Amino acid sequence: MTAPRLPLADSTEAADLAAFLERLLRFDRAAAVRLQAVRAGQGPVLAVFGRLPLGSAGVLAVRSARLGEEAAEADLTVSAGQLLEGVDESAATLGLPTPVTGPAWAGLLPPRSRWERTGATTAPAVMPELMAAVREFKERTAEIPEHHRTRAALDALADGIWSRPLGALPELPLRAAHAAYVVGFLTPVATLTAHRSGTWLRLSAPAGSVALRTAAPGSGLGLSPLPR
Repeated sequence: MTAPRLPLADSTEAADLAAFLERLLRFDRAAAVRLQAVRAGQGPVLAVFGRLPLGSAGVLAVRSARLGEEAAEADLTVSAGQLLEGVDESAATLGLPTPVTGPAWAGLLPPRSRWERTGATTAPAVMPELMAAVREFKERTAEIPEHHRTRAALDALADGIWSRPLGALPELPLRAAHAAYVVGFLTPVATLTAHRSGTWLRLSAPAGSVALRTAAPGSGLGLSPLPR
């Protein structure tokens, strides 16, 4: 049986979506994503939600893509790897894999509306602090004797670093900026905005957004240093 396909607005949307999925799969080869195709005020839009399993807690990364006018609505959870295989950049289409049993996080997504903007900055203003934190994590990890360098020890170290307030947007933890960096949202000229809706916080950039719950158990986020 041929998999149903969603038309994307153009090949650029297809390429950007593929790049997002590839970054998610770098951290979890068995990752699942939830996708929602809806008709919004600006036309049909696809939102893809993926969880970054980066330690004792996670952050949701959200990438949207414009769809062709004939796109049907959809809401399902699928394998990120199979979805990536379904991206056809030349045809600007997306094949939809067979749905999978969703992980627990997929049932609790950030709200679509009622977000209050709480601040704004730029990626260049955030990057020095972020890179300093990455270096600190590397240096402090190296100081831990190898026989004590357990997953729990690394998560505890990371939680202490990434739970600090982000200097340029103190209403957000530093982990929000790090997660945005991981999935490629912190482009050199990106304008960043912070938002709150109830217990949810969001950091938005032109390429996408990351969201986390302030009331979630285990608020830390352990992130391994990335190659630069």
